[in-house]
Amino acid sequence: MTARTRREHGSGGVYQRASDGRWIATIEAGTTISGTRRRITVSAKTEAECKAKLKKKRQEIDRDGAPAAGVHGSTTVKTWAAEWLKMHERAVRPKTFATDRSSVGRWIIPTIGRRRLAELTPADVRQVTTAVSDAGRSSTTARYAQGVLTRMLRAAIVEGHAVPQRVLMTKAPAKAASTRGAIPIEQAKAILAVAADQPGGSRWVAALLQGMRQAECIGLTWDCVDFDRGLIDVSWQLQQLPYKDRARGIFRVPDGYEARQLRLSWHLVRPKTSSGYRVLPMLPWFATSLQTWKAVAPESQYGLVWARPNGDPLDPPEDSEAWNATQEAAGVAKANGERYTLHEARHTTATLLMEANVPDVVVTSILGHSSIVTSKGYQHAADKQTRDAMEQVAGLLGLGA
Repeated sequence: MTARTRREHGSGGVYQRASDGRWIATIEAGTTISGTRRRITVSAKTEAECKAKLKKKRQEIDRDGAPAAGVHGSTTVKTWAAEWLKMHERAVRPKTFATDRSSVGRWIIPTIGRRRLAELTPADVRQVTTAVSDAGRSSTTARYAQGVLTRMLRAAIVEGHAVPQRVLMTKAPAKAASTRGAIPIEQAKAILAVAADQPGGSRWVAALLQGMRQAECIGLTWDCVDFDRGLIDVSWQLQQLPYKDRARGIFRVPDGYEARQLRLSWHLVRPKTSSGYRVLPMLPWFATSLQTWKAVAPESQYGLVWARPNGDPLDPPEDSEAWNATQEAAGVAKANGERYTLHEARHTTATLLMEANVPDVVVTSILGHSSIVTSKGYQHAADKQTRDAMEQVAGLLGLGA
């Protein structure tokens, strides 16, 4: 037999469960999606403790509103992660989602997946970053994993889950120092000297002189090149999108994501941020190089400037392999014998712009960064300093009109 206390209508009921003697409290919380009455339940060993929990829950509902259906104190990190990833997939770019999902599956769930959201502590957060470090990964990877966890927990709070605020205040690991640097000017000039004899050598000029990202270069189409005005419209990037349903040709894309399918999973997509949309001036040498290339370039049914011999899109590994071959032909390498990455060509552009004393606002517009803080992360000190603007960048690289 159960004991039940008297209560005001709508304020919640408290009773003792016959099966195990625990005290149960319920409170009305609107209706479910199906239209039935919804009740939120708390339990405790004693009547006094149960009433205290009920009072606290009523205060939370008065302050924040009733939590979403399915929200309860026993929800674990693993359970919430599955729900969050479904929402997250519709909100971020496919590459970002793939990276975040990897962090969840590789570091977060195996480490603290069984922990309840309401019982998390800063020590649990540190346990995740420690797992990353113990696996030999950099502090940057650990920092990223913690960032994913934090975003996931903030979303849980929005949905009504109880997550201790102090968990969100856990200090993140320091970002590891980048090993990427700018290519020395003499080596950059050696690369361009080899590129000058290659039919598609303008590809490497776009990287070193224009500061264009790899995805921007291999996604550039001729209709975005304006020879009359000497401008390049950098508003698309080439990326592979993941399939959601391969048989039906449906891809995983977030809401509002703009993409143009070329072939199979290859798409032209918009830049990550609005600052990535930019129009770059073509210096005379580059314009001449592109015009020469257009006369002999393989015809691409997609209008791509740099494509495979059959006109299909280049994939990044193939493009990087050609870049390494050009470095080898130029006798260029780092002190440790490694080749420069294509992204280091972009670092080189940033450094040359700095040496030419180009104003910060111009640097950000050329590189497509949201702020000069990002741009300065790409700049590296070099020996030779120049004082003029963008044309002198071409002069540094030995590119005449």
